[in-house]
Amino acid sequence: SRPILDMSYSRHFLDFQGSSIPSSMKKLVVTKLSQNFREAVTLQQDSPVPLPGDGDLLVRNRFVGINASDINYSAGRYDASVKPPFDIGFEGVGDVVALGLSASADYTVGQAVAYVKAGSFAEYTVVPARQAVPLPSVKPEFLTLMVSGATAYLSLKELGDLSEGKKVLVTAAAGGTGQFAVQLAKKAKCHVIGTCSSDEKGGFLKSIGCDHTINYKTENVESVLRKDYPEGVDVVYESVGGKMFDLALNALAIKGRLIVIGFIAGYQNPTGLQPIKAELLPAKLLKKSASVRGFFLNHYLSDYKMALQHLLKMYERGDLVCEVDFGDMSPEGKFTGLESVFRAVDYMYMGKNIGKIVVELPHSVNSKL
Repeated sequence: SRPILDMSYSRHFLDFQGSSIPSSMKKLVVTKLSQNFREAVTLQQDSPVPLPGDGDLLVRNRFVGINASDINYSAGRYDASVKPPFDIGFEGVGDVVALGLSASADYTVGQAVAYVKAGSFAEYTVVPARQAVPLPSVKPEFLTLMVSGATAYLSLKELGDLSEGKKVLVTAAAGGTGQFAVQLAKKAKCHVIGTCSSDEKGGFLKSIGCDHTINYKTENVESVLRKDYPEGVDVVYESVGGKMFDLALNALAIKGRLIVIGFIAGYQNPTGLQPIKAELLPAKLLKKSASVRGFFLNHYLSDYKMALQHLLKMYERGDLVCEVDFGDMSPEGKFTGLESVFRAVDYMYMGKNIGKIVVELPHSVNSKL
């Protein structure tokens, strides 16, 4: 047995399996507030690798997730008190390469973990052990569940009131979180309608159980909804905003519910929001006894671990498709390395992705892990 030294405020329980943690690393940092991600964010080449504290893990990131809200964060829209420079990226999957003394009660070097915490766009991230999620292996599919899957699960569970036969409209249905809204609504025996921007995405949606796909590039969404669902839809899972919000609102049935999980159409605008016809909102809601509810994952963290465990079990049983898009079909190819995060964000805002956009961070170290 090796001697354990109390080095609570230094590097302790380092990776004794030989993967040699470097002293510096690459990471992305917001250096200027802007809704233009390329203007806001800088790739730093030689940032010091952070040290884990007593209750922390040092995670070598292998896969990081791209979220529409990365732009909101780099534009300073979430917390006005946070001033540049600050770290960016919300979620990662990787290996534990070092940890603090208290953290070693539950984790070991070499363990696969996932986490949701600002600062994942880096080669290494310090994660409090209590915020980490142990995984059976390092797989990008697990990353799709951390923010996107949990958002769909908790918002529909808490706000959707789903039951058999209800009609559920999912906007941006082939995206990172839309794919889960479609599948979870189908598990609740609902009739699911999904909007998307290509026939290829429509094919993917049908493959995961979507009953009716609407390609908004070639079809008039409003006309299709009015013709095929004259009584309206019971629940809308809405992430687009702008004109799509107006369409969805008008399509609500009596006692219908519209759940807002985002408004990506407005994120890149300097003002943030595209105008909606809100003056008519009270009258429209009253006329149908309908409701509009916002959902922000941070407000439901008390239920987060439960949601994630449920989704992980579903995936491991083969009951959930976790589609990952590495950008293989993008003009410059697969998203590999932190420098490709910029391309990945552009790709998302062009609406090209099918499933969750994930960037792989290869590591060229002599590792026995």
